[in-house]
Amino acid sequence: MANPPSKPITRLLAAVGRGDAAAHNKLWALVYDELHRLAQHQMAHEAPGRTLQPTSLVHEAYLRLTADEDLQWANRRHFFATAANAMRRIRVDDARKRNRLKRGGGRQRIPLDEDPPAFDQDPAEVLAINEALEKLKQKDPRKAEVVTLRYFAGLTIDETADALGLSPRSVDSDWRFARAWLRRELTRGERASESTS
Repeated sequence: MANPPSKPITRLLAAVGRGDAAAHNKLWALVYDELHRLAQHQMAHEAPGRTLQPTSLVHEAYLRLTADEDLQWANRRHFFATAANAMRRIRVDDARKRNRLKRGGGRQRIPLDEDPPAFDQDPAEVLAINEALEKLKQKDPRKAEVVTLRYFAGLTIDETADALGLSPRSVDSDWRFARAWLRRELTRGERASESTS
């Protein structure tokens, strides 16, 4: 993630929270490229002919972020973490729609070893990882946030550390733990679905 100065973004976020329309437009201009880069990373492994495009993902995420008048962002980190979560929810909703059209089985590929990790186009995989991530969030919110930024937003270890205000070593440790935990959960889920079919 590029690191534009956080103070202007933080000031604009506060102004948007107060309902300042001019600040809303300035914020959009300032964060658009970074949000688009995150969306492109997420969509890079999608199959041709997909219905969701990076630009529409950015626009939908931004609309969701700014539609809630009660939502206030503490700073740049909070905004981009919220944006990554919004993109994740949009991707999961899209995967649910596609999964309804494509029922089927087969072993899921768990692409957590790539750096940065990347989505496969399999909607069942997106849903399985999202479900496991929700469980991890209940156990350890920070590790879940690391996964969201690494897996769903495509940030590097250093970018994630910067976004969360942690050391790269802490993020790397959290990432290693979370990958192992998610792999175990996904394998457990696969075995459960095989035993019921």
